[in-house]
Amino acid sequence: MAIEHDYFGLLESGPDGSIFWSETVEMGDQSVTVDLTAPDQEDVSEAALDVAAGLISSLEAIDRSARNAMVNELSDRTSEVTEYILQQQETLGEGLEDVLVDISGDVHIDVIRSLQLMSMTILADEHGGADPFAVLEYALDPDATDDVLLVNLGSDGDVLSVTSAD
Repeated sequence: MAIEHDYFGLLESGPDGSIFWSETVEMGDQSVTVDLTAPDQEDVSEAALDVAAGLISSLEAIDRSARNAMVNELSDRTSEVTEYILQQQETLGEGLEDVLVDISGDVHIDVIRSLQLMSMTILADEHGGADPFAVLEYALDPDATDDVLLVNLGSDGDVLSVTSAD
């Protein structure tokens, strides 16, 4: 079976009924891997695919919103964002300045600005539910696959939470 959509084209399901779509999207000067997945094609609606296409089309605005949510987490000294930044400072030490794209004097803000958006995973079967509909993966070092922050988005594009991959 298959689903056809204006943005995604023909989404064919695998032998187990799951669907998967992947594309690299250019955002500014970086490439972002976008995956759309669902364990069962029957759980994916046309509305979910429309919302997913909208999120991809507005990736730069979504990125800004995600980074603003990270900044809002800085006021909580026990937040995952604060812990991530402290961990990066400890791991990189003096080398931290080498990976920052802008040095304003506020290391926490500089780290958030310097994070690279690596990927966006859209969980198409979670449309309208309480679980994340999309997950953005950010890393200071693209090669450090375990050292990432994950921003969970609802179907409306609002940030639900920011967590680390630990």
